[in-house]
Amino acid sequence: MADLINIKFPDGKSAKIEKGLSGFDIAKQISISLSKTAIAFKVNGKILDLSRTVENDSEIQILTKEDDEALDIIRHDCAHVMAEAVQSLYPGTQVTIGPSIENGFYYDFARKEPFAISDLPKIEKKMHEIINRNEKFTREVWSRDEAIKFFKSKGEEYKVELIEDLKEDEEITVYKQGEWLDLCRGPHMMSTKQIGKGFKLMKVAGAYWRGDSNNAMLTRIYGTAWRNEKELESHLLQIEEAEKRDHRKLGKEMNLFHFQEEAPGAVFWHPKGWKLFQSLINYMRKRQDDAGYVETNTPDMMDKSLWETSGHWDKFSEMMFRTEAKDEKIYAIKPMNCPGAVEVFKQGLKSYRDLPFLLSEFGKVHRYEPSGALHGLMRVRAFTQDDAHIFCTEDQITQESKTVCDLILSIYKDFGFDSVRIKFSDRPEKRVGDDVVWDKAEAALMQAMEATGLEYTLNPGEGAFYGPKLEFVLRDAIGRDWQCGTLQVDLNLPGRLGATYVAEDGQKKVPVMLHRALFGSLERFTGILIEHYAGHLPLWLSPLQIVVATITSESDNYAFNVKDQLTKSGLVTEVDIRNEKIGYKIREHSNAKVPVILAVGKKEADEKTVSVRRLGNQNTKSIKLDELIKSLQKESLSPIN
Repeated sequence: MADLINIKFPDGKSAKIEKGLSGFDIAKQISISLSKTAIAFKVNGKILDLSRTVENDSEIQILTKEDDEALDIIRHDCAHVMAEAVQSLYPGTQVTIGPSIENGFYYDFARKEPFAISDLPKIEKKMHEIINRNEKFTREVWSRDEAIKFFKSKGEEYKVELIEDLKEDEEITVYKQGEWLDLCRGPHMMSTKQIGKGFKLMKVAGAYWRGDSNNAMLTRIYGTAWRNEKELESHLLQIEEAEKRDHRKLGKEMNLFHFQEEAPGAVFWHPKGWKLFQSLINYMRKRQDDAGYVETNTPDMMDKSLWETSGHWDKFSEMMFRTEAKDEKIYAIKPMNCPGAVEVFKQGLKSYRDLPFLLSEFGKVHRYEPSGALHGLMRVRAFTQDDAHIFCTEDQITQESKTVCDLILSIYKDFGFDSVRIKFSDRPEKRVGDDVVWDKAEAALMQAMEATGLEYTLNPGEGAFYGPKLEFVLRDAIGRDWQCGTLQVDLNLPGRLGATYVAEDGQKKVPVMLHRALFGSLERFTGILIEHYAGHLPLWLSPLQIVVATITSESDNYAFNVKDQLTKSGLVTEVDIRNEKIGYKIREHSNAKVPVILAVGKKEADEKTVSVRRLGNQNTKSIKLDELIKSLQKESLSPIN
């Protein structure tokens, strides 16, 4: 009689099955229809090919294309098919590394003549041919020597290097699809046919081997892949819409900011852009004041020794800008605000009665980002964080975390973001502190998260190097996700920097420090807002709310009179009396995303009216000036008024 093992399914049901059955066999036993849609299976949390067998009691989940994990597998399969297509069309090309990434996949190729965008349709056509052949994905385990010998014989020097860098005891697997194969850990679907038609090759770029500029330059081909053609089409439309909303393009049209080579990754704010930026700060300052925070400011540059003590120098130094002074001391421009906040907390004796102690700071930080990673306001080297550090007791973690969550969700709602997801990120590989301390910090934050009653997902290994964190992910108007705010529980840094408070029993204790940012980077949040609203900012946020444009020069005086009344009512207004046609003026100010354009001529002057045109609306409406002012005053009120 065959040996039986116990398996448990996600719905809590259990069953006894024959030991050594494959994932496909298990799916078939559940139902024939499931075996037809299954693409992989999860065994005790690890995703495996359906050809793999189950030898011990396990928790099992059969995966189909509808599961969240499916996209990574589809994209990985697509990358392999692309690599085969390239080597079939361009013999002698070496394949290197080809992972799945957000929204798609890529593969880096070594070839004497780099690929061009014009090559992509030909490669894509060949991919469809391979998929239609319904080639089976098969997994094989090879010895180290066998693998090296094979790839050397094929002239695949990059693969040989990868194998030689593996640990001696690491299992080496290759995956075949028909006659083509590649070094790969997997998993993959049953066959190429399961990929379907929901993919497209998007672009080519240069990429150094293993990301090192001292190594050879390769050609990277990017693609996108989805469950079906409908999802692909939706993604391509999103990309098209995103191009229209690109904050760099809109920032220029709205005259908000610019970048230049002399200061890579640093923003040159124009008057209107700076006004928008300050509006965000003023909003946040009011919300924080109302929540009991006290604002501080700490030095931009501090001695290397402080960063060594905090742990940043060891874990973060490659991202830090530094300078050596005449006294031969090395200073670092701060990449984070937290050590400075601890130093402020340490001034004067603190009691348990002073906790929670809430310190906020609009701190300018600098981090080295590779020049190729810089992207407008979204990825910069110099940026402002709406940081705050909450010093509290362990018993206060839950309530303070809940209070932060409530505050952050309320703030996002004020800016038009109703869809917010929360990720729980636990300890990363590079970190400070003992595992015992991390266990305690993770348990405390998890308890706080449970107490909020909010939904969240796990994001393993993505915590800060000093503590676990919550990440708040906003979904914008066209369905893109942006990670903005964070909340981190830190049981390491306060102790490393010598922060203490006098507890109720008279003993000195180290406080817990909650790191908290709501917008995150103000520069990045500004870019997100511009794209979310496609430049059509709400009236209360718009740095220029109204333009009064004259139809004829005889209405100039009335235009200035209108401006004066609007300005006195608190509305930011400019006058355009240029000798241009009114249609030209309206087009120009609409392109600059001015929310309200008022056209005035002799008729309007005589009747004390204005002709109103709202951004995004082709129609104009004549209205009495005092009536308009009353309406716009109400609309321009900030949510904090």
